[in-house]
Amino acid sequence: MTPAWLLDIVAGVMLAVAALSAARLVAARPWARGGVVIDTDVAHLLMSIAMAGMLAPRLRTLPDTAWEIIFGLLAAWFAVRVTRDARRSGVRVLAGGHCAPHLVHSASMLYMALAMTAPIPAGTAPAAAGAGGMGMSGTSAMTLRYPTLALLFAFILVGYSIWDLDQLSGRRYAFGAARVSLAGAAAPAIRVPGLPALAAASPQANDQAVAAGATAAASGGDPAEDHAAGGTSTFLLAPAVTVGCRIAMGVAMAFMLFIAI
Repeated sequence: MTPAWLLDIVAGVMLAVAALSAARLVAARPWARGGVVIDTDVAHLLMSIAMAGMLAPRLRTLPDTAWEIIFGLLAAWFAVRVTRDARRSGVRVLAGGHCAPHLVHSASMLYMALAMTAPIPAGTAPAAAGAGGMGMSGTSAMTLRYPTLALLFAFILVGYSIWDLDQLSGRRYAFGAARVSLAGAAAPAIRVPGLPALAAASPQANDQAVAAGATAAASGGDPAEDHAAGGTSTFLLAPAVTVGCRIAMGVAMAFMLFIAI
């Protein structure tokens, strides 16, 4: 049985990811005119809250059915985005694409929500075995049906996390709003008010464009305000911060899958 203190630590990390994702959404101001809606941060916020509740029952929020619907919608959303990216850039988006890891995260969460079952206590009717629920701690810690699928998800999550760590160590992702293309001069340009054209031929360049646009939107496009907001907002909206959250979530999901097999 996994020590409760270890589950609490991972739950705490997930709460930190949730707080950071919420701060990024506030900095992006998606409700304002010209604001940027960052779907990956919405996904990170929701999934990290759910994972914290799975690891520490006292942190549970929504009913299991609600989380299953949310994970299903997220998986469908990122499946559409991956399909669009694949039509434009080919199957290479599965290896280093922006949305493919989020699709795996969403699918992994949906699998865990649907496949978790409570151990059958002695004398319990078999029909009660499938009642289950989303929880990994306490005396009623859950296990997963179809453990081979759990192992497959875990290895894919570890693979994406290693890839992201390699990209971060190679400074592939910036810690500030980018103003140049990572894909070369041949890339199509994205225009953001108050900023130079940004190329978006690669997933990383898309991240840079979103971060730059959100920073400009947060300050209204005024250069003076851009400079004032450029500290915290620029860091929060940096692609590297998104990738850091993605790594933390990928490792935590793989951990959860391994201990529940």
